[in-house]
Amino acid sequence: MKRLPKVLGTALLISSVTIALVACSGGSRVRKPADLAPVSNQFDLQPVWSTSIGSSETFNFHPVVAGDAVYAASHRGNLAKINLNNGEKVWEASVPERLSIGPGSDGRTTVAVSTKGTVYAYDDTGKQIWKVSVGSEVLSEPVVAGGIVVVRALDNRFIGLDAQTGARKWTYQRQQSALSLRVGYGMLPINNEVIVTGFAGGRFGMIVIANGGLVWETPVSFPKGFSEIERLNDVTAKPSMEGDIICAVSYQGRVGCGQARTGNLLWFKDYSSYTGTSQSQELVFSANEKSYVTAFAVKDGTQVWENTQLTYRDVGESLAIGRVLLMGDAQGYIHAFSQSNGEMVARIRHDSSPISAAPIAVGGLILVQSQGGKIAAYSPK
Repeated sequence: MKRLPKVLGTALLISSVTIALVACSGGSRVRKPADLAPVSNQFDLQPVWSTSIGSSETFNFHPVVAGDAVYAASHRGNLAKINLNNGEKVWEASVPERLSIGPGSDGRTTVAVSTKGTVYAYDDTGKQIWKVSVGSEVLSEPVVAGGIVVVRALDNRFIGLDAQTGARKWTYQRQQSALSLRVGYGMLPINNEVIVTGFAGGRFGMIVIANGGLVWETPVSFPKGFSEIERLNDVTAKPSMEGDIICAVSYQGRVGCGQARTGNLLWFKDYSSYTGTSQSQELVFSANEKSYVTAFAVKDGTQVWENTQLTYRDVGESLAIGRVLLMGDAQGYIHAFSQSNGEMVARIRHDSSPISAAPIAVGGLILVQSQGGKIAAYSPK
């Protein structure tokens, strides 16, 4: 099963077991995954190719697409460039340390980060070109854009490195929180110019890739409750964007949407998620800790539907594509919902390991990577 996020304080580490119990609001109640109801597939996801990169173990690795290639990594240090069209590996590199996250790539420079906080960079032939230590654990996947590698360290530093040399270009330091989730905070790059990302304390903001400057910062939610754990409301998952509307959700807080240029929220609703949001033009989708999948109207936050068929199946990040919403679960199934009414319209088995990373839509294909290391391309029919 996919692990719930851990909590990290100045001198406090609380296990994911504790968080699971808090999230369930039921003390020692057992989280039994719902049985899968039969589904008559209204469309098929036909396999085009598959390959293996190696297990991510307890870490959350995402593949990344640049040009006509897929870049993927594993915890044991496997790093590969894969042909998008046929799944053949163009090159493979063996990083000399275990990896905690990665890769990031712009098609020219590909980077991954070790569990010791060392950033390893490779050129487009798979040759190592530099390595740099950032001096802290990194759980957020790096972004490579505009000639800069953006690395987000667990100690709340954002670091910009030159993509060709590894030289440090800038550092943006966030204030350290007394208590925050020990989890990767997703970064959404926009037009190779800025990233939008969440912060501890229920806030998210926009940062300039070239110099690390903060463009705007806005709260999605505010701490509430009596204990420090109850007051956790970090925006950990990658925000989503469609047109000029950007949406974000916090853990034990709220979901909301606003203007991408200013960050001003149009609305917000009480909600809790650590798997983030995905959007269509009219709807924003999210799943809470119980794996209830919900659709809200982008314009005003009205709840349009909720599907509880996957209760406690630990669903992963979602992808809104065409008329469906896709997401995996902890047993390796990919589920498809109708965006209009939340009806389950298709299901396939990818493998038997958790699918926590969002599927990727590119070139008419749907790419999926499981924590077991299987990467596959599917063609919707």
